[in-house]
Amino acid sequence: MAQSTVYFTKEITPESLIRIYEKLGVSLKGRVAVKISTGEPGGHNYLKPELIGPLVQKIGGTIVECNTAYGGPRSNSKEHWQAIKDHGFPSIAPCDIMDEEGEMELPVRNPIRIDRNYVGSHLANYDSMLMLSHFKGHMMGGFGGALKNMSIGVASSHGKAHIHGAGDVSKIWTADHDSFLESMADADSAVVDYMGAENIVYINIANRLSVDCDCDSHPAEPEMGDLGIFASLDPVAVDWACYDAVKNADDPGKAALIERMDSRNAIHTAEAAEQHGIGTRHYVIEVI
Repeated sequence: MAQSTVYFTKEITPESLIRIYEKLGVSLKGRVAVKISTGEPGGHNYLKPELIGPLVQKIGGTIVECNTAYGGPRSNSKEHWQAIKDHGFPSIAPCDIMDEEGEMELPVRNPIRIDRNYVGSHLANYDSMLMLSHFKGHMMGGFGGALKNMSIGVASSHGKAHIHGAGDVSKIWTADHDSFLESMADADSAVVDYMGAENIVYINIANRLSVDCDCDSHPAEPEMGDLGIFASLDPVAVDWACYDAVKNADDPGKAALIERMDSRNAIHTAEAAEQHGIGTRHYVIEVI
């Protein structure tokens, strides 16, 4: 049975982030997009510039985001730019709101729910991508990691509604739940096909493990301790490894996050992504 390697370190520092990236053995080419969540104003769990800056600079990356679909400051470029500046990201790298000038349509091969994915048009400006994700809970998805960052995160504002509504933007908050999770996996496969699997690497930083996403302006405080950094060339494996790490943690505070993940059937996104052939649930951990 084929297995993917997931590298892991408990140390969450700028230095360990560079080490785990180097362990992947891939040199991202050309214009490198670094996809993060820039964090909702008022929130404080997003990945901090001082943690990620040295790695972003090492690879010559541009921090990329897209506008949100749920209203609030980051739903329009003007206020989103202010949030990006307030959170300090321009101090470490160039930044780009990829759907500021529109969107482009990507086809989905063998769709489960949606046959097209709408992403920020500036995605066309990049040759490779570091999917740099804060692993934590999420109100709808159950957890947010590499697969959510690559689907909802890379989608334009309209594209986010398209995914949430499983193809019907009028059902952005009312679509069948598993159909929403499967639509995220459809969107993931479209991004991988467009960029090329060899041109994307995935790092999940499992710190500040709130049950709520960085898109929440008032997230719940974490009840469990930090886990570490996970990295892989496989988005399914890296998310599954984080999910298992929460489940297996020797930490009584894990109960709230486990409930959030399992009550939303969070792992189903990874199951559907595996069905698309962009990764596997079978992984081996290599501690660095």
